[in-house]
Amino acid sequence: MSMGKRLGAEFLGTFWLVLGGCGSAVLAAAFPSLGIGFAGVSLAFGLTVLTMAYAVGHVSGGHFNPAVSLGLFVGGRFAAKDLPGYVIAQVLGGIAAGGVLYLIATGKAGFDIGGFASNGYAEHSPGGYSLQAALICEVVLTAFFLIVILGSTDGRAPAGFAPISIGLCLTLIHLISIPVTNTSVNPARSTGVAVFAGGWAVEQLWLFWLAPLVGAVIGGVIYKFVLAKD
Repeated sequence: MSMGKRLGAEFLGTFWLVLGGCGSAVLAAAFPSLGIGFAGVSLAFGLTVLTMAYAVGHVSGGHFNPAVSLGLFVGGRFAAKDLPGYVIAQVLGGIAAGGVLYLIATGKAGFDIGGFASNGYAEHSPGGYSLQAALICEVVLTAFFLIVILGSTDGRAPAGFAPISIGLCLTLIHLISIPVTNTSVNPARSTGVAVFAGGWAVEQLWLFWLAPLVGAVIGGVIYKFVLAKD
C-alpha cells in the first residue's frame, strides 16, 4: 500500500480508538443508573483496537499507537524510515478524536470537562497512586502489550486471530490500570484528550510518552531475543 493510504489508516484507527475508548469514559462510564463503569470502558478500548485491526490492519499493520510502532521497530517488524510518519498520523488522529469528543460532550448543559479522560498520577490518579507506581505500571503493561502483539502476529501463530488477542489484551490492561493512571500505554491516546483538558493533564503528559515508549522498547527486545524464531 502507498504511504498515504497507510498513514490514513493509522489516522482513522487512532481516531476510533480515542473516540471509542475515551468517549465511553467521558459519556457513558458514570451515566446515572446505567453507567458502564471500569469494565465497560476497558471493553470499549479493546473493541476499538479489535474492530479497526480487522478493518484497516491489512493497510497499515494496525498500530494506532506510537509505542506500538516503536516496539515493532525494535522487534524487527517495522522500518525506521516509516516511524515518524506513523507517529504524526497517530497523534493527529488522537487529537482529532479528542476534538470531536469535546464538541459532543460540551453539547450537554452544565457539562464539566474535569479531567476529560486524561491520564494522571498522584492527586490526578483515579486511585491516588504515586508517580513511581504510575511509571512502573505503564512501563510493565506496555511491555507485555508489545509481547502479545509480536507473538500474535508471528508467522508461527494461528492466522487471523491476532486482532482478537490484541483487543482482549488491551481490555485486560485497562481492567488492571484504570485506577492507577486511567490507563495510557498509548501516547497518542493521552495527547488526544490532554490538549483539551489542559492544565495538569498537559503538565503530566510527559510521563505518558516516556513510560509507554520505554515499555515498548523493553517488550520489543524481550520478544526479539527471547521468544522470536532463531
